Amino acid sequence: MWSQKDVSIVEVNGGPIEGGPDGVKGSENESNEGPRKKIVVVGEKLMKLDAKRREFDIVVIGEEGHLAYNRVGLTSFFQHRKVENLYLNPKEWYSKCPEGSLSYHINTRVTGINTQKKQVICSSDEVVPYDILVLATGSDALLPRHTPGHDAKGVFVYRTIEDLQKLIEYSARQKGTVGVTVGGGLLGLEAAKAMMDLEIFAKVKLIERNRWVLSRQLDVDAGGLVVDRVRGLGLDVLLSRRVGKIKVTEDNAVKGVEFEDGEKMDCSTICFAIGIKPRDELARKAGIQCADRGGGIVVKEDLSTSVPDIYAIGECASWESQTFGLIAPGIEMADILSFNLTQAKVHAYRKFKRPDLSTKLKLLGVEVASFGDFFADRDGPKHLPVRVGRKPSQIPDALEKLTTGAPPSPVKALIYKDPFQAVYKKYLFTMDGKYLLGGMMIGDTKDYVKLVPMVKNQKALDVPPSQLIIGAGKEGDDGVNDLDDDTQICSCHNVSKGDLVKVVKDGTCKSVGDVKSCTKAGTGCGGCMPLVTSIFNTQMKAMGQEVKNHICPHFNYSRPDLYNIISVKKLKSLEEVMREAGNDPKSQGCEACKPSIGSIFSTLYNNHVMEKPLHGLQETNDRFLANIQRNGTYSVIPRVSAGEITPDKLILLGNVAKKYNLYTKITGGQRIDMFGAKKQDLIHIWKELGEGGMESGHAYAKSLRTVKSCVGSTWCRYGIGDSVGMAVRIEERYKSIRSPHKMKGAVSGCVRECAEAQNKDFGLIATDKGFNIFVAGNGGATPRHSELLAKDVPPDDVIPILDRYLMFYIRTADKLQRTARWMEQLPGGIKYLRSVILEDKLGICASLEEQMEALVGTFFDEWAEAVASAEISAKFTQFNNTTDTVQNMELETDRGQTRPVYWAKESAKEDFKNTKWTSLSWQPVIEASHFQGADEAPNGISAAIKRGDTQLAIFRVRGKYLASQQMCPHKRSFVLSDGLIGDKDDKLWVSCPNHKRNFELNGEQAGRCQNDEDVSIATFPVEEREDGWVYLKLPPVHELDGVLGTRKWMVKKGDSGVGPFEKLDKKLGVDAVKRRGRKVGKESNGEKKVVAVGSEKEPGIDW
Repeated sequence: MWSQKDVSIVEVNGGPIEGGPDGVKGSENESNEGPRKKIVVVGEKLMKLDAKRREFDIVVIGEEGHLAYNRVGLTSFFQHRKVENLYLNPKEWYSKCPEGSLSYHINTRVTGINTQKKQVICSSDEVVPYDILVLATGSDALLPRHTPGHDAKGVFVYRTIEDLQKLIEYSARQKGTVGVTVGGGLLGLEAAKAMMDLEIFAKVKLIERNRWVLSRQLDVDAGGLVVDRVRGLGLDVLLSRRVGKIKVTEDNAVKGVEFEDGEKMDCSTICFAIGIKPRDELARKAGIQCADRGGGIVVKEDLSTSVPDIYAIGECASWESQTFGLIAPGIEMADILSFNLTQAKVHAYRKFKRPDLSTKLKLLGVEVASFGDFFADRDGPKHLPVRVGRKPSQIPDALEKLTTGAPPSPVKALIYKDPFQAVYKKYLFTMDGKYLLGGMMIGDTKDYVKLVPMVKNQKALDVPPSQLIIGAGKEGDDGVNDLDDDTQICSCHNVSKGDLVKVVKDGTCKSVGDVKSCTKAGTGCGGCMPLVTSIFNTQMKAMGQEVKNHICPHFNYSRPDLYNIISVKKLKSLEEVMREAGNDPKSQGCEACKPSIGSIFSTLYNNHVMEKPLHGLQETNDRFLANIQRNGTYSVIPRVSAGEITPDKLILLGNVAKKYNLYTKITGGQRIDMFGAKKQDLIHIWKELGEGGMESGHAYAKSLRTVKSCVGSTWCRYGIGDSVGMAVRIEERYKSIRSPHKMKGAVSGCVRECAEAQNKDFGLIATDKGFNIFVAGNGGATPRHSELLAKDVPPDDVIPILDRYLMFYIRTADKLQRTARWMEQLPGGIKYLRSVILEDKLGICASLEEQMEALVGTFFDEWAEAVASAEISAKFTQFNNTTDTVQNMELETDRGQTRPVYWAKESAKEDFKNTKWTSLSWQPVIEASHFQGADEAPNGISAAIKRGDTQLAIFRVRGKYLASQQMCPHKRSFVLSDGLIGDKDDKLWVSCPNHKRNFELNGEQAGRCQNDEDVSIATFPVEEREDGWVYLKLPPVHELDGVLGTRKWMVKKGDSGVGPFEKLDKKLGVDAVKRRGRKVGKESNGEKKVVAVGSEKEPGIDW
């Protein structure tokens, strides 16, 4: 057993719920007569199948300090650092289980099994009785204990969340050093990617003892291609190397490795990913039969062990002298055992047969798959279809093998290689070409899901083998209609197409998210999600419930359709668009369609977004040309094209930040972000920046953000091309143009790729002949590697190609669709895009270039115009009825800078909607002239009002006045007056600009939140009178403040509970974020002395 910290035992017990799993009631009256049997250890699948009969009480005992989590997703932990994101089920799921049905113990190690008394003994001395015991103890990561230095500080394995946390913590102190992964298998490449994602090591190297990586899944050609691809992504791969010794410092910390051939290499951190060992020690100790060679608990085809009523599943189980380190066989074992224990009494018992070891993964951005008997040409076929199986007379005996050698393998291989696209496919067939036995793919794996069932079902092919490998399908056809219902879609959780179709057909799932929650498809590695989505959409269409792509309920058009209508008819206002294309010509639209229409107007006509006809269409950040932050202040980000900036401008930014007390941070796009600017200060800040030669960075807009660059041949000795010069020219050309979503670019000066051009919406990498152009990549929640559009493009030809690509995207992309998702849905993908952009297949290249040229020619600095315009400048006030200002959230000092405190844990859940006031009286609050022109504006005109300590919002929309509190109770943010107005029939609502909580403003349900029933707002009667003032009917000031006062509801320090780093800081020391440096001096006797820098006389260095 692994050693573990002395931590408390946690037990999660199931409680009663109205509806149990799969819609079955979890009530006692449905359980069988007599006592229920106790099963220790299985999990969710068994619970679902047992929900109706309730024959079992389930006890799960886990050694780790976490609920069941997805090991396949471990690498993603390096991005989000949240354990709960990996949970197979959210914590709430356990409490909703029928009462008594599930007890889940974590931090609990089992130390023994008494097979005679049917008891499990825990490290806490607790004894848990069982009727049926299931061992799912998994495996340990192998560590080469024969290698000197294996126990040094800085040596890790890649297996559990705790392993990753230790690696992250240790690596943080090794910045700029070399990190090493040992092992070139699936896990080794995952570990290498994880170390690269830390962005701490100057270089990450992978050591593999074989001549190629993934040697258990791929042949030498395919493995070599993967090596080439990952080297191009920055991973240094060392092949045919074995670590002989780990070199350590005096305090036993890693400082390098020595190979068996005597060569040495420096490094600070080593992660071993060289295999796993089944954890069978518990079973051995209890006298349960285990495999002598390789280990593992021996199981029969029903997964039973040598001891009655004890079963084993997963990586600890040895079936026919084999153990399995992949997730799919483990899931299959759990399914079979769960079924046999709960359903087999009325069905036939299921058996564990030859498991499917097919795998499809994306490793370091490279698509890799192997399926079926993928080494049948090398090792001979393990299983042949019955009709082509060799007769006994054809099988040579031992003597014949010795004298004549092994017979030729009854297999033929068909190989396809495309070195330009880095695609490799090898499919293995029977000699007559009628049966597919297995294969492997690199680069293009889209046919994987079709080929796996062909191998499993051993059906004779009805097409020539060449058609399988080259393809004869229609462009854009995802082929889901050709898949049988038993085709496995999600190999991680063994979900078939039929499973997905069923939950959509019976109405259980009405969205892709529902399908994921219900079936678990897509919650493992996530690689099946495009197919899951396609199956969902196809089935919805088949049921007459087509998944509509309309922009919102106000239009029966998608964004591309609306773009074309507005362009052709030259529509220039929301009123015109509603009249020509809307479902209700008099509608005000909503928070979904207005920003899209505003973006289309900007793309076509590029007028200032704060002008009165357009201001009401703008999304949250565009409304005041700045990103709104948690406390209602804004960020300021001037443009720094390609990251190139002069010392004078750096000084200017520093002076402005200091003057207005702005929090400063370097962005990921190589510019400087200044946070905490008050709305009323924005005009003054941008006036100073403009006078210093800086302009809007458009960080607030769905437009081009940055074009990142490395230093290229300007300075770098490795640079092939002038990446800075090209990046500056590109950013200066496309700055300010609005698009369906934000866009980012990058230019790298050589294949070392320091600017990360291959994960941007467009990226260039310099070659000796020009630039390779990559498109449609992005980071974010669902990262996507970009694809090569054109090679060796001369600098003069780069701009026309980018003009065409970007304008084609702007014309055809959906609402808020990144280029990556657009490419995934583009019929024909990159091949089709090349034909349009490079070959002019549609005959529109001249039009695309002409439109882009016209658009970039309309450029103006939005902030310079705002500063110069008295009408626009007047909008930058906190309140419209007073010059008073208030703070909406407490501030605190963090690492020498001021920032808002963290969000409160809870929303304000008071029933503001139904507040009973003691008395109400009409009060004049603002002059009606403020709302002049509101009835012609697309969102009306709003005002933020201060009365006493309370903030209120007034709206004039479609000839009506409406009023409410200013605070959105979801996050206690005082922002509602800046929200977009939506309507349906006579109902009007305001959408909170922060998180889109929609609050009704009129009618019987005024104050209700449409999409969060936990919160509501207070609304007030409002009217305009002949004296030229707008009046609100309000309670006395002290009563209003007592319910809605700013000081009562502003988020304060401590509202968020314990700080996120409190435990970490205690662990790291008193001043965990400010480490003091040391300097070396000399004593008079010549000996060196160490002097701490940062004493009372000498201020500390802030590293």
